[in-house]
Amino acid sequence: MTCPYCRAGTGEGALVCASCGRDIAVPATLVAERDDLLRKREELRDELKRARDEAEAFMRRRHSR
Repeated sequence: MTCPYCRAGTGEGALVCASCGRDIAVPATLVAERDDLLRKREELRDELKRARDEAEAFMRRRHSR
């Protein structure tokens, strides 16, 4: 993990940066929210790719007539 303030490397799960002394703990609720948002982002990317593939296939069929 990297301190968001001084960019020093910190131990995984550190609550305070050993270099600058600032609080770097991340509440579990924020971690869970981040994970949920990352999952939703991946789902949307997959959905967008499927839609693009369908649109491209439609255009190919249309131009082949």
